[in-house]
Order: sequence, then structure tokens, then C-alpha cells
Amino acid sequence: MTHPNPGIPAPDITVDGTGLLCVTLLLRLRKEIDGAGTGTVVHVIATDPAAPLDLPAWCHMTGHTYLGPLSPGEPPVYALRLSAEARRTRPDAPWHAADD
Repeated sequence: MTHPNPGIPAPDITVDGTGLLCVTLLLRLRKEIDGAGTGTVVHVIATDPAAPLDLPAWCHMTGHTYLGPLSPGEPPVYALRLSAEARRTRPDAPWHAADD
């Protein structure tokens, strides 16, 4: 099987969201990247069918860079890179900016 994004680097952090709905996945993702440095590559295992829409939207909202799906295989894995200019989100609601 051909890798659709061969330029995606290996992860510094892997967040396993297997079986989680995106709300819970974002809570876990936010917790696991808290304190990680700029440029950190995060691979997110996400089985929620909404993940291909929710993860890029969350990256757009926060300012992190969405790198795309890692492969079309199972389980689905998505990649992002943490940005220095990212907006902080609420620990209890990572789909809201910390200043909301």
C-alpha cells in the first residue's frame, strides 16, 4: 500500500484515541500535548468517523499545523505539528479558546 503522505515525519508523541468520540479525543490530545515544544510532531490514532473533519478544524482553530492522514489503513492515524503561535484552549473544553 502506498503511503499518501510520505513526507510526514515520525511522531514525537502518539495519542491513542481508539474508541473515543472526538470530544474525549480532544480532551486527551490537549492533555498529552500540554507542555510539548514547538515543532513537536503528534500522531493521533482516531477511530471516530468525525476525526477527519474535527482534527483539521481543531488545528485551524488553535493554530497548530494539520499534516494530514498518515495512511488509509486501520486504525486511522492523523498527524499534526505543534505551533509556537497556537492559541491555548480550555483544559475542560479544548474546542474553546482559553480566553473564551
